Amino acid sequence: MLGLKGKKLGMTSIFSEDGTMVAVTVIELPPATVLEQKTKEKHGYTAIKVASGTPNERRQNKPIAGVFKKANVPAAKWLSEWRLKDTKEFEVGKQIDVSIFSGEKKVTVEGVSKGRGFAGTIKRHKFQRGPSTHGSQNVRQPGSIGAHTYPGRTFPGQRMAGHHGDKQHTIKNLVVIKIDVEKNLLFVRGAVPGATNGEVLVRKQ
Repeated sequence: MLGLKGKKLGMTSIFSEDGTMVAVTVIELPPATVLEQKTKEKHGYTAIKVASGTPNERRQNKPIAGVFKKANVPAAKWLSEWRLKDTKEFEVGKQIDVSIFSGEKKVTVEGVSKGRGFAGTIKRHKFQRGPSTHGSQNVRQPGSIGAHTYPGRTFPGQRMAGHHGDKQHTIKNLVVIKIDVEKNLLFVRGAVPGATNGEVLVRKQ
């Protein structure tokens, strides 16, 4: 399974061949460079290690810088590893760009959803409001969270108010609408988790 890391640029609308307007998410996927080939004899599995993106040199430590120096490859922002059955096509130094999705109809996108801060049960878990008249004391309260006598405690995992969003989400079967190899852009139908300029990972199905 092969993929690329990039960032979400935002959403827009484009027209398909039959004139239908389609809402798409634009993802920028910079080319990745192969750093290392993992072999079953040496590492126990077969994979390739790749690097992509423009780095922030002030945030790079010596161990990370040594990885690029060993492979004689310019420093990058993201490091990722992809398990493959055969790595003969991916020699050290080879460039992998967005064209790898040209033959794919659907892709899988992973990203971190927007953080919403502390939220109540209505916003976080889609609870319903209680009656707001006739002396009701349960308008936006969560209701009962446990029994009184036995077991006399709140069970773990009870849906309650708390931190909303900022979690890893995976969206499968996103249809590939368009690919721009020159600008390293991938257009997929529908929404992708995360905010604008948020990091995403796109991989084949």
